[in-house]
Amino acid sequence: MIDKILPDPAAALADVPDGATVMIGGFGTAGLPDELVSALIAQGAKDLTIVNNNAGNGDAGLAALLAAGRVRKIVCSFPRQTDSWHFDRLYRAGRIELELVPQGSLAERIRAAGAGIGGFYTPTGYGTELAKGKETRLIDGRWMVLELPLHADYALIKAERGDRWGNLTYRMTARNFGPVMAAAARVTVASVHEIVPLGALDPEAVVTPGVHVQRVVRVERARTAGGGLRAAA
Repeated sequence: MIDKILPDPAAALADVPDGATVMIGGFGTAGLPDELVSALIAQGAKDLTIVNNNAGNGDAGLAALLAAGRVRKIVCSFPRQTDSWHFDRLYRAGRIELELVPQGSLAERIRAAGAGIGGFYTPTGYGTELAKGKETRLIDGRWMVLELPLHADYALIKAERGDRWGNLTYRMTARNFGPVMAAAARVTVASVHEIVPLGALDPEAVVTPGVHVQRVVRVERARTAGGGLRAAA
């Protein structure tokens, strides 16, 4: 019987080794799998390469992972926001490596990995420092830059509902990078707010099929300071 449900985030991330490449879903805090990131911090893996849209916000989530000194390199599109002080401090001190990738190229590089595509040409970045050292080619009168797929050892993503086979649905903008990251990683760990019986998910509504998911963990929905349920992003 296929059952990918694990008891808690700690069990789902117990085998992450030092030096792993980990994709973390989310667009800022929307769709960020906070409970999985906290478990990764507690687990202790270090020298990680993190692939994410940005480089953390404030002191929690991905920012806390950076602050703990666990990240050797980050691959992202938006490393600097008004509250990215942990990344700023580490980068200025030379303690973290940055690979800056335009957001569309980042999403497509991840998607290409999941689709088995060996690379793609894009005009984005041509003639800038982002194209330095990369193959370029003139296609239909436009110069293009060759971008290679981004693979990962693990992907940590946040979904809304899932079943024991790993089929997932998402809530609005929390979907963002989750589906493409799930397909691009060797091991995908998904946190969900609700685990439903097989057959309860409308097949037409399933965004990430279970073939791309190895582990599912149920987490409680975050609550506001007043005790109400937060409209989870």
